Amino acid sequence: MKLIQTVEAEGAVLCHDITQIVRGVTKGAIFRKGHVVAKEDIPVLLSIGKDRLYVWEREEGMLHENDAAEILCAMCKGRHMEQSQAKEGKIELRAACDGLLKVDDKGLKAINGFGQMMIATRHGNFPVKKGDKLAGTRIIPLIIEAERMEAAKKAAEQATGGLPILDLKPFVHKKVGIITTGNEVYYGRIQDTFTPVIEEKMKEFDTELMDHAIWNDDDTKITASILDMIEKGADVVVCTGGMSVDPDDKTPLAIRNTGAQIVSYGAPVLPGAMFLLAYYQAKERDNPRTVAIMGLPGCVMYAKRTIFDLALPRVMADDKITSEELAALGQGGLCLDCPVCTFPNCGFGKGV
Repeated sequence: MKLIQTVEAEGAVLCHDITQIVRGVTKGAIFRKGHVVAKEDIPVLLSIGKDRLYVWEREEGMLHENDAAEILCAMCKGRHMEQSQAKEGKIELRAACDGLLKVDDKGLKAINGFGQMMIATRHGNFPVKKGDKLAGTRIIPLIIEAERMEAAKKAAEQATGGLPILDLKPFVHKKVGIITTGNEVYYGRIQDTFTPVIEEKMKEFDTELMDHAIWNDDDTKITASILDMIEKGADVVVCTGGMSVDPDDKTPLAIRNTGAQIVSYGAPVLPGAMFLLAYYQAKERDNPRTVAIMGLPGCVMYAKRTIFDLALPRVMADDKITSEELAALGQGGLCLDCPVCTFPNCGFGKGV
């Protein structure tokens, strides 16, 4: 830090806030710590009695907070993101499109455990809209060692395998097939109130309902129907009902008999414990596809939010879900069924 004449301060960096007081009008910082003095700022500074200023004196091996903020931002900025200008060591990232936010937890912890710098993000694996704030980064001191920033960069790269800490996966257009199961619906004993729920949730994404079938509790018919929809081009097949352990419930068997890889039958989420997720490898020569097959328990029909709301955005972004990730939903997997639902602005689905 050094003291200079204000008239010679163009391009200098302020070491502290500059406060302006006008009685009855204003009292506050007119320039903040870290502000780079511009030519037009000098008359303003002189008008409030600042003939001399304390400014940052460049030191070998030290970085100004805004320069360091750019380095920190580069560690976490992934695809389809826009950044704000660095100000007071801070940069914000916003979504450049609708999509699914991914956060590398190991990389995030590596940076935030380093000291004198931080990254705060919204929860990963949740959908975001274009323009939504994704993360904020901050360098804590006015100046920071270049060596520390380089060490942090290496730690982040080691944790993430060289990838950015954040990624935004755009939602993909999907052709959807829905199979409604159950003797009670097939034989007209009750009205199908499940399918409209699925259709409404699909409207939140770029989807095309290409087929819908209703079958009784005959696993051979359900299996054939799933495979038929895949052959017609379905990217996602949703089977509603028939997911419990009752003797008449054959949907899990039907999905298994397609030859699909079962990720999990059951999830530590309430509502939605009897959820089934599988992936089928369609072997078309010109268009090999991975088709997501979901078996939905009856709670999806009547509960406001369920496991389906946690899995669907990931399916729509081609973000393959693992059994380990489903298992991790146990902490935060209990919906509190609040009188006024604020999902996703609540703890549901936000685990460790």
